[in-house]
Amino acid sequence: MRPLRCLGLLLGLGCALIWQPPARADGRQDHEIARRALAAGEILPLASVLERVEREHHGEVLEVELERDDGQWRYEIKMLRRDGGINKLLVDARDGRLLAIKGRHGRKGRD
Repeated sequence: MRPLRCLGLLLGLGCALIWQPPARADGRQDHEIARRALAAGEILPLASVLERVEREHHGEVLEVELERDDGQWRYEIKMLRRDGGINKLLVDARDGRLLAIKGRHGRKGRD
């Protein structure tokens, strides 16, 4: 019985070592897509969008995603507000216009 246990353990360990999660094409490929969109004038530079967002919404940017939805480029920006709440801003990447804002309240507990 002991040799079977060892064999099972070795097989399990071997499978764990050679298993790799599925490859994702979002890293470098997304960067290239964004670079091409910027070069083609389809989107504004992220730096200019963030400058405007931080000035108008007084918070710390936590995360930014560039998405293409129904043929339109959009920046989805997650911000930490000064009161501890989190806002998600949807910004038109072509002209910097704020399309939507969703918020969760922080320490004050209001919704």
